[in-house]
Amino acid sequence: MSSADAETQRKIVNRLKRAQGQLGAVIAAVESGGDCRAVVTQLAAVTSALDKAGFQIIASAMKDCLTDPEAETVTATDTGGVSMAELEKLFLSLA
Repeated sequence: MSSADAETQRKIVNRLKRAQGQLGAVIAAVESGGDCRAVVTQLAAVTSALDKAGFQIIASAMKDCLTDPEAETVTATDTGGVSMAELEKLFLSLA
């Protein structure tokens, strides 16, 4: 794994951990009957963080795929053998 790949992975993991913490706060607020506006605002932040992490994961995989855009299927070392069509479907599922 290159240092750029490791840095990207670190950023994704950090974003997911922040989202995990935010989700814990949302759950606690709901359980304690917290203010509706605060709960929804925090939930929106969780959703945004997860969306951004998903886009970052797919963008990283697509970058690897684009090294050989004519390939029908990406090699297992790149993204676990995900085809370009599958990557497109994953990307659109986040939209």
